[in-house]
Amino acid sequence: MQQATDFLDETKTLSDLIAPLDDSDYLQETAFKAWTIDMVLRHLHFWNKGALLSVTDETAFEALVVDLTNALRDGALPAHEEAHFNGLSGRALRSEWLQLAHKTADVFASTDPGLRLKWVGPSMSARSSITARLMETWAHGQEVYDLLGVTRQNADRIRNIVVLGVNTYGWTFANRKQQVPEPMPYLLLTAPSGEEWTFGDEQADERIIGLAEEFCQVVTQVRNIADTSLSVTGTNAAAWMEQAQCFAGPPNPPPAPGTRFMRPRN
Repeated sequence: MQQATDFLDETKTLSDLIAPLDDSDYLQETAFKAWTIDMVLRHLHFWNKGALLSVTDETAFEALVVDLTNALRDGALPAHEEAHFNGLSGRALRSEWLQLAHKTADVFASTDPGLRLKWVGPSMSARSSITARLMETWAHGQEVYDLLGVTRQNADRIRNIVVLGVNTYGWTFANRKQQVPEPMPYLLLTAPSGEEWTFGDEQADERIIGLAEEFCQVVTQVRNIADTSLSVTGTNAAAWMEQAQCFAGPPNPPPAPGTRFMRPRN
């Protein structure tokens, strides 16, 4: 699966970004719920492990979910993830996270893309599972780029996230118990390479035009639509971009305008 390669490439890019950091730097707080870089990496590491186990050891995966469910009755997710890895942090955490990502990518690369895998919520295909890992790596990576004041150089592998965003158009509304407005807006997005990507039926009154990376930022909720240059036309398009959510779980509001941005370098 190409998605397995794309996931690993995104992971390595984030790994390269933080490679120069000292252990103490991993304690810096990002703009995402005041999570530190340590917390971000442990979160990615934990769910990469879950995805790997869903393919290689279903019993171990189920045990992971049971432990998680029990732990969350008493505390927050980051605390459970820290305890699960015995407080692993800093450069040692980066090393183990990267090693497991390589293994996860290798396993998914040789897995039937249509294989149904158990997950915390509904089951999903292997292709959807590794795409979700790519999406989450990219999304959580953004708060690290923002914290370090580094402009991200995206690659066309973010098309996977665009497709995920498009595929969850209906989910965004249904998850909020809202009627799904039709038609879905037409998308005309410019890829990092400069290529144009289009989705949906071309129409003048419901459309979203702009950079693919900004569309990804909105559907992964790392930016408010007001903090992008996307051109949004139509009530359906506006409603989507105001609450877009391409990830599973209960309805989650996007960040408030002006709260997620790249910090200036010191």
